[in-house]
Amino acid sequence: MERPSEPKTVLLVRLLNAIDEGRFSFEDLKDRIAEGERRPSTRSLRRYLAILAEAGFPWYCDRAANVYRFAGGYSLKRLELNSNELFGLVALRSIGATLGGTIGSYVDEVTAKVVGSTGTGVKERLQTPSSMAFRLSEIRLDEQGERIFGLLSSAERSSRSVRFTYRDKEGVRSKRLADPYGFIVSSGRVYCVAYDRTRKDKRTFAVDSISDLKVTAQTFVKPASFNVEEFAASSISGVLHSDETTEVRVRFAPRVAKAAIAARVVADRAVSRDGDGPVEITYNVADVDELARWVLSWGAQAEIVSPPRARERIAELAGDISKIYGGK
Repeated sequence: MERPSEPKTVLLVRLLNAIDEGRFSFEDLKDRIAEGERRPSTRSLRRYLAILAEAGFPWYCDRAANVYRFAGGYSLKRLELNSNELFGLVALRSIGATLGGTIGSYVDEVTAKVVGSTGTGVKERLQTPSSMAFRLSEIRLDEQGERIFGLLSSAERSSRSVRFTYRDKEGVRSKRLADPYGFIVSSGRVYCVAYDRTRKDKRTFAVDSISDLKVTAQTFVKPASFNVEEFAASSISGVLHSDETTEVRVRFAPRVAKAAIAARVVADRAVSRDGDGPVEITYNVADVDELARWVLSWGAQAEIVSPPRARERIAELAGDISKIYGGK
């Protein structure tokens, strides 16, 4: 004999699956859970929804789309990952652990949510020590820096202008009113790319040099053409920007050729190599000085070939270094 509770349980399971699909309105849910049987009344469906809510299922009505769905990425379906996807998830978690700080915690939260939707095998794999080690710069923000970054990221998402005091490299302080467009993480520091309303141009601000930040009620519209990846593409650090770039050709010795090719420091470059000999790479950069300093890190294994002013600049830098270490 069928237990009286079974029909109701079946309807609740069907309702959960329908909400999980996220494409049914209130009236559509009635048809979806009935499946050929008599449609539940409005009162009954509301009662079923209330039962699910009391049981902890985070459903909500998306009024803009007029559908019922689960909130916060919740799903009844188990996420199945293939070996390559699992490798990527492990890598992402390792990167988050290396970065640390707020951004690292965001990565960890995302991976934890994904893991929560996977099968037991994936969870066991992620509980074992990582098989990868990343040598990335750890992001270190003090308590004030974390608070500033939180306010800036919130203002960027809500398109709100911000006021703050900024201390530049020379220690000079200035008041700014800016529209935050995005963020760049480079060499362990976090930078905010923003439109400076006073200077009427885009500027890059180190988050740890910002103080007294206030989110205003003033809103802004980010240009549809702005892309933070493109903004940072011609700078090794990603921080320096120019509307015009300079073409710099660098020759690398054979022993470091492979490493030089692998070091994709700027987006726009051209590689020229004949056999196992030296390699020449042409970079389009926003700042010649920045590239010259980077080339010096290769020691005698790299030489700027052109343009002449870039060669002159690296000679000046090398001369300054020689004075420091020459002495007696």
